[in-house]
Amino acid sequence: MTRSMQRVAEAVASDPAACAALTVTGLAELTGTSEATVVRTARLLGYPGYRDLRLALAGLAAHQQSGRAPSVTADIAVDDPLPDVVAKLAYDEQQTLADTAAGLDMVQLGAAVRALAGARRTDVYGVGASGLVAQDLTQKLLRIGLIAQAHSDPHLAVTNAVQLRAKDVAIAITHSGSTGDVIEPLRVAFDHGATTIAITGRPDGPVSQYADHVLTTSTARESELRPAAMSSRTSQLLVVDCLFIGVAQRTYESAAPALSASYEALAHRHRSGGPSR
Repeated sequence: MTRSMQRVAEAVASDPAACAALTVTGLAELTGTSEATVVRTARLLGYPGYRDLRLALAGLAAHQQSGRAPSVTADIAVDDPLPDVVAKLAYDEQQTLADTAAGLDMVQLGAAVRALAGARRTDVYGVGASGLVAQDLTQKLLRIGLIAQAHSDPHLAVTNAVQLRAKDVAIAITHSGSTGDVIEPLRVAFDHGATTIAITGRPDGPVSQYADHVLTTSTARESELRPAAMSSRTSQLLVVDCLFIGVAQRTYESAAPALSASYEALAHRHRSGGPSR
């Protein structure tokens, strides 16, 4: 551990109950470190992110005090009333976003934004919940006048990846970092000289072998009623929004007119009475 990481670990070990009550920002301020240092310390201690370390600390503190498990956790039980479900989901989503923001590599993000802003064409690969995020990104890029396609069909993804060249960008979105249907088209794009980007919760996963830039999302604990896809989608959408805003800033002179044109083209569909005839 670095000296700053040691300060985080010492604070956690000396008072787990107090640290469990702190956000990632709060613990960073308490230890005089950064949010990124807190997240790195949590991962070095064996937890996917700060949220998971915080839950473990809460459990430890409760056990020390009463010998019982904590009465409130982020897991959703079958018999939870809806207000508790809302509170738990909101808490977990907030932690997911905080962990992702703290762990995001700004150098990698900046490089990815530059590549997208100058791309002739962008292909985005994702299946399942990640496929929905891929569609969200391409829709945003299209609205500011960039050429982008989302592919969830692995055959079409590879077919399109073969057409990519040096001025193109390919993005793979996979929480596990090991989704074959996403890795294969990224590998093909990589081999054909396109700039490749991976958005993943496992930066050490196979997808990173074929990624020029890796953007790491927060990883989440799974439970019976809360599959990892729920939290991964939240963190992936944050990264996608960061990419989009960064690209829109760099291409503002062309992006602003394109966005206005798309608003104008769709405006009549959102008025009372539907499309004009």
